[in-house]
Amino acid sequence: ELSHGFVAYKLGDNTAKNSGRLTLNPLKHLDPMGLLMMLVFHFGWAKPVPVNMNNFKNPKRGMAITALAGPVSNVLITLVFLLLYGALYVPLRGSDVGGYFLQMIELTAYMSLGLAVFNLIPLPPLDGSKVLFALMSDESYYKLMRYERYGTIIMILLVATGVLGKPLDTAVEWLYNALIPIAQAGCDIIYNLFYS
Repeated sequence: ELSHGFVAYKLGDNTAKNSGRLTLNPLKHLDPMGLLMMLVFHFGWAKPVPVNMNNFKNPKRGMAITALAGPVSNVLITLVFLLLYGALYVPLRGSDVGGYFLQMIELTAYMSLGLAVFNLIPLPPLDGSKVLFALMSDESYYKLMRYERYGTIIMILLVATGVLGKPLDTAVEWLYNALIPIAQAGCDIIYNLFYS
């Protein structure tokens, strides 16, 4: 959410900044219903960062770039944690505590990638819908944006019924495996520096 707000701010919209949402403090981004859903259904959300697309020079383009900021930041987190996993693998693998830290690092990388893929689904209010809508005519774009609130209900139904489960798992697993060489590179760097 910070990424969305920061990019919107850089594109000319200070709504998130004025709302105190340009922060890493998780309490500022907490949505009580999203947290409850996470606890009950293992699926939830943060409080969306307020964005006023009318403050952008090109509203549709600005909204698409702002929407992409979230998934892009998740992919960057994945890359950093995979590199960190590889770099720490040799020194930490021999102990139980080290193994636990490696598992947490790997889980963070995997979950972050999963969030990126999930948020790129072109269903309102997910980020992918805003990117897709930016490619439409202005008339179609504003017409579809009126129905954004119904997308949340559809999304919850798709997740609750498991319809999205297998396709999402397959996509995330494939992408994660494609990124494993990042971890290997981190391992190689540390091994060559300290163990060869």
